Amino acid sequence: MCSTALCLQSSGSNEGENMDAPLQDCTIEEQRGVVRFLWAEGVKSVEIHRRVFAQYGQSTMSQRKLYEWVEMFKPGRTRVTH
Repeated sequence: MCSTALCLQSSGSNEGENMDAPLQDCTIEEQRGVVRFLWAEGVKSVEIHRRVFAQYGQSTMSQRKLYEWVEMFKPGRTRVTH
């Protein structure tokens, strides 16, 4: 679970790198933003978790937490911070 501002050390410039490569750093707010975006596009929670995990690996928020955030976005929440 990503609980710090920076999950993994930064790899530096991304210029010229393969866009299919897993992300090297993240914030929890970034992950929540991705969850909100995918949910807004109609992607199911289980698929959102699969896709987020594919990018962030072990730094991914738990599936339970991800589902909780989806439930908070449903009634109209827009903030990804507490």
